Amino acid sequence: MLEYSVFIAAFATLLGASVYIRAMFKGQTKPNRVTWFMWSIAPFIASAAAVTNGVGWAVIPVFMSGFSPFLVLIASFFSKKAYWKTSSFDYLCGTLSGIAIILWFLTSSPNLAIIFAIVSDALAAVPTLSKGWHNPETESAWPFMIGIFSPITSFLVATTWGFTELAFPIYLIVINVLLVFSVSKRKVLFLVNNGK
Repeated sequence: MLEYSVFIAAFATLLGASVYIRAMFKGQTKPNRVTWFMWSIAPFIASAAAVTNGVGWAVIPVFMSGFSPFLVLIASFFSKKAYWKTSSFDYLCGTLSGIAIILWFLTSSPNLAIIFAIVSDALAAVPTLSKGWHNPETESAWPFMIGIFSPITSFLVATTWGFTELAFPIYLIVINVLLVFSVSKRKVLFLVNNGK
């Protein structure tokens, strides 16, 4: 019965992506394409590595964490309001993220593949973390809030409780918490400062 939770999480992830895409077409969000491109690659690699190491249902949230950004990336090319000017910093993070992916190809170890996928994904997140911190009005916290919930379902269906099964979901929870805080920091700091 618990394995069905990953399908609920997959649906929630798609819902979060659709909310983000809708906001993008309204001009409310402006995705950093470097981030969203790299975010679509690293989870696909982590999913492939996990599957080759025998991970079952627990891989679905990881796969969806790449598929949803892929949808956002594709949609960003169809919305004129979605433009966000990328900087050399963004390209540097994207390049380092790409190097982490290349390093995965040079090893046949699933554990190293997942480590490099996490490094790649984290480096890809840096431009959006920075943009969310400095320009929170250009981001939506919804996909990141759902991004906290979705990988938690991996724990419900875990069978081996090993590194290849849980490392990427743990990372996803951490990075999404950081992204939610980055985008919502003004509201969070207001509540903290006012003791509410």
